[in-house]
Amino acid sequence: MKNITEKMDIIEGKAKILKALSHPIRLCIVKGLVKREGYNVSGMQECLNIPQSTLSQHLTKLKDLGILEGRRNGLEINYYVINEDARKVIKALFHD
Repeated sequence: MKNITEKMDIIEGKAKILKALSHPIRLCIVKGLVKREGYNVSGMQECLNIPQSTLSQHLTKLKDLGILEGRRNGLEINYYVINEDARKVIKALFHD
């Protein structure tokens, strides 16, 4: 029975990643960061053309799920994709 529980935990974790990536803005954020890592909020906001508050909410969700990591560089924070499953999903969907 323990083996089934462990497998369900893995499946639930992967489902959370897919759920996070199912939102078009979050998918676009992760796709952009896989292609060119180290973007900051200003660069992403300009590219996505959305309010900073909206972008911050999406970044928080992606960080909370362990998909992104923010690294401080002086006054700005640059973002990087740290989840390999998220990278694989982007590469499978977009073949970039």
